[in-house]
Amino acid sequence: MSKRLQDRLAVITGASRGIGRAVACAFAREGAHVILLARTVGGLEEVDDEIRDAGGASTLVPVDITDFEALDRLGATIFERWGKLDILIGNAGLLGQLSPLGHIEPKVWDDVMAVNVTANWRLIRSLDPLLQQSDAGRAVFVTSGAAVNCRSFWGGYSVSKAALEALIRTYAAEVDSSTVCANLFNPGPVRTAMRAKAVPGEDPMTLPTPAEVAETFVPLAEVSCTENGMVYDFPTGKFVQR
Repeated sequence: MSKRLQDRLAVITGASRGIGRAVACAFAREGAHVILLARTVGGLEEVDDEIRDAGGASTLVPVDITDFEALDRLGATIFERWGKLDILIGNAGLLGQLSPLGHIEPKVWDDVMAVNVTANWRLIRSLDPLLQQSDAGRAVFVTSGAAVNCRSFWGGYSVSKAALEALIRTYAAEVDSSTVCANLFNPGPVRTAMRAKAVPGEDPMTLPTPAEVAETFVPLAEVSCTENGMVYDFPTGKFVQR
């Protein structure tokens, strides 16, 4: 039986741990060649070992997602080697500082916007021409309920995720008549290091694991997925439009 992502080429950011790592392994099991982006070389090598032990294939790209010139070079390199890209998963994210808006350090604010918003725009700028060369380009970006549930002290993160949603809905509108589909994925609370930092008193054993969440990314990356400009809400298992 053919695997669901057989011979598809996928870029995954934030791939050394958490949801990104789990998505990389899930895609590789389904036959995709995964291009893994993260800052941590050791973490990438651990994921690579896991993928290769399971018979999969990956290419490692140690990079800071805010090195925007490197993202430009990534697009050129993928074009030279493969000529196209089938799947883009924009997963890398930064929580920043949980603080009243007026107390957030300017550098912290700028860093959160750079990682959560600008880097994803730069990925689109670099990789959209390659997604257009696929028979069914699929792009999925990780958002959060914080984009709409604006709670005290979560200002930087909330604003960045709201901006990300606007960015991706705009991109989805622009590719609507093409073979590319772009959607957002809201994982809800997940057992990750970021969640533990944000809610330190929470029992992590009450939360789904990244591996459980990752399986849901597979159908969003398949050729058969034709949703566009939507948010897939993992806690409810439904597409929503907002």
